[in-house]
Amino acid sequence: MSTERGLCGLAAEAAAAFGEAVAQRFPERGGWRERTFTELDHATSRVAGLLREGGVRRGDRVALLCRTRPEWTVCDLAIARLGAICVPVYPTGSRGQIRWILHDSGATAVLVETDGHLADIEALRDELPALELVLGIDATGSPLTEVINSGTGAADLGPVPEPAPDDPFTIVYTSGTSGTTGEPKGCVLTHHNVASVIGALREISEAAPGDVLFAYLPLAHLLTRMLQVYCLRTGATIAYSGGDIRAVAGELAEVAPTYLPSAPMLFEKIYSVVSGLAPDLGPTVELGLRARRGEQLDEAEARRFADAEEQLFGRVRAAFGGRLGHAITGSAPIAPEILEFFFACGVPVYEAYGMTESTAVLTSNTPDAWRVGTVGRAAPGVELAIAEDGEVLGRSAGVFAGYWNNPAATAESVVDGWLRTGDLGSLDADGFLTITGRKKDIVITSAGKNLSPAAIETDLRRTPWIAEAVLLGDRRPYPVALLALDQDRLPELTSETGVDPAAEGWSGDERLRALIAREVEAVNARYSPPERIRDFAIVPAPFSVAAGELTPTLKIRRDVVARRHAELVETLYPAPRRAT
Repeated sequence: MSTERGLCGLAAEAAAAFGEAVAQRFPERGGWRERTFTELDHATSRVAGLLREGGVRRGDRVALLCRTRPEWTVCDLAIARLGAICVPVYPTGSRGQIRWILHDSGATAVLVETDGHLADIEALRDELPALELVLGIDATGSPLTEVINSGTGAADLGPVPEPAPDDPFTIVYTSGTSGTTGEPKGCVLTHHNVASVIGALREISEAAPGDVLFAYLPLAHLLTRMLQVYCLRTGATIAYSGGDIRAVAGELAEVAPTYLPSAPMLFEKIYSVVSGLAPDLGPTVELGLRARRGEQLDEAEARRFADAEEQLFGRVRAAFGGRLGHAITGSAPIAPEILEFFFACGVPVYEAYGMTESTAVLTSNTPDAWRVGTVGRAAPGVELAIAEDGEVLGRSAGVFAGYWNNPAATAESVVDGWLRTGDLGSLDADGFLTITGRKKDIVITSAGKNLSPAAIETDLRRTPWIAEAVLLGDRRPYPVALLALDQDRLPELTSETGVDPAAEGWSGDERLRALIAREVEAVNARYSPPERIRDFAIVPAPFSVAAGELTPTLKIRRDVVARRHAELVETLYPAPRRAT
């Protein structure tokens, strides 16, 4: 199938090409249900018919408020079938965020997942004058699930509208690249934007029927959604998580994916557990890397590698189902040691880079071009440059059409065709890009030192106990850190320190601080004195999306963390002495 065609007929084209191959696999009643490409096309057309009966027409904006599940894909494809424009909304969004996105986009219809979402929409109804149609997936009295699962064949929709390449395919709301505050901005992505990126993905990673992509990250996040389109273009299966993050490990073993898009957190957690059980991993990892690169091992090394295969490497592969050949990670930095560990295990994890404004993709490491510590080379069709101030610039057919109803923000973000990413980085002689931080995240101490938090935060997260670290210190004499501990390892912390996490004030216990201080000191030793963390505090609860401290894609919102924990931060800076 050509990747340059519009996306209105995507489900029908996939059905014609792949027919009875499995398009979707998802948990249901304790087992796994499957839906073929033909069945997916029929379900898509039935939902499109329901939307058309409700008044949805070409060019209308249709909001989709739902977690990652097979119905998300069906609804997305149905919206495209009518030539309408899907506006994804994170299901964890606040009522205010939902109101803004629906109002700003002028959505005439919204598809919601639960009764709770339905209540949110009903409470906002008077503030959304354009909204005419509300349908639920699991919500009480909704026909959507019944229509999807009825199995009565396809609806007769007539000819599929063929969009122009520059027609909007979706509007995805994001904070934008410029680092400005305020309401989210709607990134308008065209059919041509999406088609060009799918074409690039096919050049660097060819999937086929029989391949399985495991989807647990939000489909409202653009990378997972682009990989969904990629699967439909190539005939690969999408296997959906059941929605419980605690069940992901078991689902991976059952599904046995060949492709896995993931935030770094999943890999960091596995590495933390393994390194806690076997702290001296270095020689074993180095041996594994040599073997994976095809280097000749002597007899003793071959025996050691065979032992490592049995006791460690093979078990790590089995945790992912034993077939994982291509994992993609992005959205936040990941330590090189973690990537090397997984490569040594035979689980290649490729760091990539992009943003909504670039239709998710700018660079990627690949099997043929992989350099640890970088986010890879420019994807096919992408040009990269570094501005005088160190900002990464990108130019490609995937660069978005602009922000919905916001030409001023568009003019700030795209200059002479170059997307200003807001990230700082460097290109080496071979074209590999290294990201060194965010322009808006630069911390400038009162002594005038410019600090980029990303590297030291990543190193702190690699330690056995720390799940998340946030460096602060803007206009202060020195940097400090707020640390959130790994909740899964709290029982071990209790055993190690005698501190009870259920006790009041546990996070400030000096026994706990002494243990964590050793980890912080070891990390500090790798940095120059102005970069070192002078003091830290342990927050009593993990940072969360619900509290606004994390984005839905699990990126830290530094300003929110600083505001929510302002009193705790103040304790890390002694009050200045008064003159007597």
